[in-house]
Amino acid sequence: MNRPTDTAAGPSGSAARPSGGFLAEVKDAVTTRAALLVLGVLALQLAFITSYIGAFHHPKPSEIPLAVTAPAARLTERSVQQLGALPGTPLDPRAVKDEATALRQIRNRDVDGALIIDPGGTTDRLLVAGGAGASLSQALEEVVGRAEKAQGRTVAVTDVAPSAAGDGRGLSSFYLVVGWCVGGYLCAAILAISAGARPANSARAVIRLGALLVYSLAAGLLGAVIAGPVLDALPGSIPALWGLGTLVVFAVGAITLALQGLAGVVGIGLAILLVVVFGNPSAGGAYPYPLLPPFWKAIGPVLPPGAGTYAARSIAYFKGNGTGPPMLILAGWALLGSAVTLACALAHRGRPGPAVGSGLPGSDAADESAV
Repeated sequence: MNRPTDTAAGPSGSAARPSGGFLAEVKDAVTTRAALLVLGVLALQLAFITSYIGAFHHPKPSEIPLAVTAPAARLTERSVQQLGALPGTPLDPRAVKDEATALRQIRNRDVDGALIIDPGGTTDRLLVAGGAGASLSQALEEVVGRAEKAQGRTVAVTDVAPSAAGDGRGLSSFYLVVGWCVGGYLCAAILAISAGARPANSARAVIRLGALLVYSLAAGLLGAVIAGPVLDALPGSIPALWGLGTLVVFAVGAITLALQGLAGVVGIGLAILLVVVFGNPSAGGAYPYPLLPPFWKAIGPVLPPGAGTYAARSIAYFKGNGTGPPMLILAGWALLGSAVTLACALAHRGRPGPAVGSGLPGSDAADESAV
């Protein structure tokens, strides 16, 4: 009598395949795509650390715009030359007609401070704008104070645009804009993850942009209300902050959608690289532009976090003066992101695909498993 051969059967009755060991399990559990994405996350994390420490570890004043005036034109010019010749060029002094002109330039955001020279005494006055950032005002006080001391003089400081009592060190504008930026790229990421990273046709792209616009309107209003009436952190016009917030959120979200259209879900990481790794350290939040290293000082004004922070401070403390250029920059990002998103959809010309990770044909996960 022959003995039957023992076999291990699975739930369906078919014989189970023998295990290939731990390494085989690892290879089966961790796909090449997943490994590459994890390496990408590591690179993004290291870039984040490098960018923030690189921008903030050694703030140094450089060419801070400073108005200078004295009763006599010759004394004004001599003071401008002396301040401009300071080692390391921490100041960018410029002669103005009188104190009224200097004050107007500060409120128009043409300069960050003004030195009012009194030749009849030994004490001059320094006008600063704390609403533009406490670290910038302090840097001006230190640099001008040392220069005055070297001349045997002293300086009395007057803050002509102080930050609100609830706006510690003038950082609320920066944190508000960072929150708006986070909402912009997270909203766009969710739209991609829930319905495919690349919009399959122009109709889907328009729907995504429309949904992003609705979200931006809500996020802009709620952020402005929280920063203003609720927390009493920022003064200024609520409608103006609402408009700014809507534009910031939509611009960041549109760029994220565009990058997703170009690179799939990897575009989310590219958006974080642009907005968080490069944008936040260069935004002029903790340290305004004149205190940042040259690279960060150069890129900050043209990225959404920097443009948004500058505009928010202008609305809160300078009656909206100086908001024109940053608003145009944000509008440019919004238009560019929308145009690229639509162009990618038209180039794709396919049917709406399945959600990312659904495992259905055409999804990123299904494509990877087929490799």
